[in-house]
Amino acid sequence: MFVPMQLHLPSPIQQLVEPLYEKMGVEVFVKREDLIHPLISGNKWRKLKYTLNKAADDGKQHVVTFGGAYSNHVLATAVAAKALSLQASAIIRGEEQQNEVLNYCKLAGMKLYFVDRLSYTDKKGCIERFFKGNTAIFVIPEGGASPEGVKGCEEILGENNETFDHIFCAAGTGTTAAGLYSYIQKNKLNTTLHVVPVLKSGDFIRNELAKHISIKEQLELHTGYHFGGYAKSTDELLQFIVAFYQEHQVLLDQVYTGKLVFGIHDLIAKGYFTRGSQILWLHTGGLTGLYGVKTGLEQIDPNFTEVFSKNDPLQFK
Repeated sequence: MFVPMQLHLPSPIQQLVEPLYEKMGVEVFVKREDLIHPLISGNKWRKLKYTLNKAADDGKQHVVTFGGAYSNHVLATAVAAKALSLQASAIIRGEEQQNEVLNYCKLAGMKLYFVDRLSYTDKKGCIERFFKGNTAIFVIPEGGASPEGVKGCEEILGENNETFDHIFCAAGTGTTAAGLYSYIQKNKLNTTLHVVPVLKSGDFIRNELAKHISIKEQLELHTGYHFGGYAKSTDELLQFIVAFYQEHQVLLDQVYTGKLVFGIHDLIAKGYFTRGSQILWLHTGGLTGLYGVKTGLEQIDPNFTEVFSKNDPLQFK
C-alpha cells in the first residue's frame, strides 16, 4: 500500500509557547512542512517538485538519485516516482544492508545499488558504472540539490502571507536555505535568515549558497550545533528531542530539526534576540531518520515507543 500524491498545502504555521520564550520576550513559530505528506514531507517535496517536472519535460521515465541508508530524500523520490509511474533507482552510500527505509523504497519499486564510501564520492563514476549508455535516465543530485530544488524552496515563505524578524532552517546541502534567501531578497523582506549546518565545518554552506544566489546581508550561519557531524547525535540531543516532544507534541529528528531547534533554544537562552522578536523555524520533516536512534530514545523515555509508533510515517493507514 502506498500513499498517493495527496499533498497538504499550504503547510500551516503554528505558534509554540513555553516558559523560555516568555522569559526572554520572544515569540516562536514553526512552519509545519512535515505535514505536507507522510513520506514526501517538508523540503523533500519542495526540492522534487520542479525536478520531476523537468524530468517529464525532458521525456525521461527513469530517475536516479543518491543517498545514505536512511535517506529521506531517497525515500521521497521512491514514493513520488511510484505515484507518477516513473522507474526509480538509487545509489546508496555504504555496505549493502536492510532497514525499514530501504525496504520501503524497494517495496515502492526502487532499485538500489550499494557502493563503498570512497566510490560514492565520484557521482559521475557511479552513473557510468551502473547506467553506462542509458540515455533514458534523469539524474537527481543527492538531497535534491539543484536549481529546480531552489526554485521549489522559494515557494515556502509565500504561502502564508506572514512576516517574521528571524527565519531559521537546518542545512545539509544548502538548497532549502538558498530558496528561502532568494524569496527574502526578491520580496525585500526585513527578515534575517539563520542557517544551522548539520555537518562539521559548516562554513562551506556559504559557498554552496553562492552557487545559487547572490549573498548580500540578512544571512547568518550558526555552525556550532552539528553534534559531531552529519547524522551524528549525542545523549544531550536525544534528551532534548524527547523533552521538546513532551512540551509541544512536535517530533524532531536527530539529523536536522533536532539540531536546529536545540540551536534556537540555546540562542534564545543566551539573549541573542531582542525582546519582541518573532522567530519562525522550518520543520523539514525527515522523521524516518529516527529509526537510527529509536533504541536510544526509548532508553531515555520508555513511553517513546508509543510516541514513535504514533508518528511513524512508514506505518500510515
